[in-house]
Amino acid sequence: MSVRRTFRRRGLLALVITLLLAGCSTSPVYSPNRPPERIAGDVCKLNRYDRTFLDAARKAERRWGVPAHVLLAFVHKESRFSPTARSASGAYGYAQAKDGTWREYQKATGRWDASREDIYDALDFIGWYNYVSHKRLGISRWDAYRLYLAYHEGQGGYQRHTYERRPWVKRLARKVADTAWRYRQQMKRCGLIR
Repeated sequence: MSVRRTFRRRGLLALVITLLLAGCSTSPVYSPNRPPERIAGDVCKLNRYDRTFLDAARKAERRWGVPAHVLLAFVHKESRFSPTARSASGAYGYAQAKDGTWREYQKATGRWDASREDIYDALDFIGWYNYVSHKRLGISRWDAYRLYLAYHEGQGGYQRHTYERRPWVKRLARKVADTAWRYRQQMKRCGLIR
């Protein structure tokens, strides 16, 4: 065997090993820069900016039955697609999940390595939480308004109607519902759904 052929094989082997190891990486998957609002407000532009967002939403939709446009509207409201968003209440990441609720999700799904900075994990979390709200509270998985009320107030708070004393929470839920509707219309327009 020639020296040149040996180096080619070793180089190819090194490349294959590198690619395999990269595939096993546990680093979070996210876009390094938050998309500008003019992009984040239009799901077609968002998809052109970074297809990961819609891909992750569709994956969560298949798993939990919550439509992608609803899931993306939650991320838009909670973090404006920023993986490192933080709130004063300790909520963090794309989904603005609090530590206790995130641990509850990890326990329920067995996804102990899930990261709030990973868009796939964050959208899976939102899908899971909304699925649980659907099962426990009877909220349609298409009802972005009521799902958001349960997401913001917690399922117990939703049952106790805590949002009735907090009109600003109802305004937030209306914004999420409006964004979900707009995203659905945009997705139809640019051929992302039929």
